[in-house]
Amino acid sequence: MKEIRLAARPDGWPTDDTFEIADVPVPTAGPGEVLVRNIYMSVDPYMRGRMNDTKSYVPPFQVGAPLDGGALGEVVASESPDVPVGAFVVHGLGWREFSVTEASRVRVVDPAAADLSAYLGVLGLTGFTAYVGLLDIAQFKEGETVFVSGAAGAVGSIVGQIAKLRGAKRVIGSAGSAEKVSHLVDDLGFDVASNYRDSPVRKQLRAAAPDGIDVYFDNVGGDHLEAAIGSLNKYGRVAMCGAIAGYNETAAPAGPRNLALAIGKELNLRGFIVSNHNRRMPDFLAEVGPWVRSGQIKARETIVDGLENAPAAFIGLLRGENTGKMLVKLAS
Repeated sequence: MKEIRLAARPDGWPTDDTFEIADVPVPTAGPGEVLVRNIYMSVDPYMRGRMNDTKSYVPPFQVGAPLDGGALGEVVASESPDVPVGAFVVHGLGWREFSVTEASRVRVVDPAAADLSAYLGVLGLTGFTAYVGLLDIAQFKEGETVFVSGAAGAVGSIVGQIAKLRGAKRVIGSAGSAEKVSHLVDDLGFDVASNYRDSPVRKQLRAAAPDGIDVYFDNVGGDHLEAAIGSLNKYGRVAMCGAIAGYNETAAPAGPRNLALAIGKELNLRGFIVSNHNRRMPDFLAEVGPWVRSGQIKARETIVDGLENAPAAFIGLLRGENTGKMLVKLAS
């Protein structure tokens, strides 16, 4: 089987030389374990941070070792009575064609309830991140105005739709192309969206929300965070989910120049790691699952075929080439 390893730690943007493909024997499941034939794997922005040899909330990838990340596949061998052969499961050992993992570390999913790929996106950690970030971290309330950066991405697109379904007064999105802006408004129901490449974000946001915003869901950081701080109303809240604008910078980015406004406005800027909120998963599935099945929430995917193309998919994700969830299809 093939697996993708970290060949070298990138300095700035990852390149093809950051990765290497290795041929290794198919592993064997031991007691309490399952062997999974991976069908889809996820590439996500947080993986860029794990390529650096720095302390974080999750250990860094090791040079010469296979990468890992969210994946979905079919159990082809099982040494556990809890997870039978033929079950479809979500687990954390992507970037390889087959994975062995403890049965206790997989989540069995129902292929009849939704497309399999959805369990890595809108019905997986992606949608869960949107749900927890908007409702628990930012404490969104009906009638509020919400601004979302990276709004055409996997998380941002779900944030905006949940906000609308939960009664937002106005949902504003920022994205990186005219096509993505149209998608947000025409397909996903955002009230207004703009291309951050066209003019300064602070001017776009001021025009879109002349009365200010109450919640900012931050996937980008940088100029978007600074613009949001300027437009947030008194007691506004920020869910700090990601800061992709700085992930490939070789120097530490400057903080928002207007951060002192948070004092007078009594803002709440709070970061979060979604895995610390797993107790909310049943609530998320109970509320969002029916919205997905009814078509009230739409989730576009960008799917790249072939494990060998996973590095290109990851680099493309960092460049904003995806709309919605970026996935790699390994098998049918």
